[in-house]
Amino acid sequence: MKGQVDLFLGLDETATPIHNAATSAIQSRAQEQKRVFRLDPTNFEAAARTLEASRQYRILRRLLPRPVATSRMAFPGEKLAIIVDTETTGLDHTQDEVIEIGMVAFSYDDEGRIGDVVGTFSALREPSIPITPEITRLTGITSEMVKGQTINLDAIAAFIQPAHLVIAHNARFDRPFCEHLVQDFALKAWACSHAEVPWFDFGFEGSKLGYLLSQCGWFHQGHRAVEDCHALLEVLTAPLPNDSGCAMSHLLTSARKTLLRIWAEGSPFDMKDELKKRGYRWSDGKDGRLKAWFIEISEDAYETEVEFLRQEVYRRDVEPFTQRITAFERFRAAS
Repeated sequence: MKGQVDLFLGLDETATPIHNAATSAIQSRAQEQKRVFRLDPTNFEAAARTLEASRQYRILRRLLPRPVATSRMAFPGEKLAIIVDTETTGLDHTQDEVIEIGMVAFSYDDEGRIGDVVGTFSALREPSIPITPEITRLTGITSEMVKGQTINLDAIAAFIQPAHLVIAHNARFDRPFCEHLVQDFALKAWACSHAEVPWFDFGFEGSKLGYLLSQCGWFHQGHRAVEDCHALLEVLTAPLPNDSGCAMSHLLTSARKTLLRIWAEGSPFDMKDELKKRGYRWSDGKDGRLKAWFIEISEDAYETEVEFLRQEVYRRDVEPFTQRITAFERFRAAS
């Protein structure tokens, strides 16, 4: 083609390459890299550490569930927590059904240090309606897998009976389904590892379980109940950046707090934007709660919030309906 310059014109491929100090250094580094990255196929962990040491690779290891400690001595002050996850036919706990439940029980202390796994539970259940293709896509569970399967509800009640705390990664979703399945769940304190751990403050760009797990260096078979429970346990155990402890300690701190839920019943319609800007959320009343704007605050912020309502919203003296919310009430369907 006219006008095209042949950049390789005049180069003799058989000629002896020019050597200087720079090219020698490059060749030396290349040879060193070859030695560093010689992988041993019989020792994958050593290979993984070699790649990590190069700072050019980030390795994800397959999550292996912790073994259940069958013979163990309880340590002083030990408590028991249960991680629970459910797979369901839909999002509405009043109509949809649990098709799988998984649980992992483990010991912990008041500082959030996690001890042994002391039990696991996993069961499938055939619902009254066929599982839709969309649910199969999300969960990997088919109608054939659950055919004839039932969940032993007495076994669930016995499994959770000694627990001091129940943890779910989306407790506002899982708790209503669990309580509908076994009423004993309603008697337990609940914590949500999705909503009650400030993941963004610790440098995580998202709070979905799969993302958190990968940031901690693992991967797993997601969206199956007991596998997700094992995954969440490792996420709660993993050390956070900047010597911030582990997520379990922060989760416990949040779960121990008592919040006050203030309802702005009958607030003027033209104040909705101000309420929303201040952090109020709207309840449509369909889940048994009031139909009104509400906010959840710490106990020491109560007087300030009531004064805001009196001065800026109602412009008169009011005593708003207020509820005390602890871990025993949080995340319930009508709470």
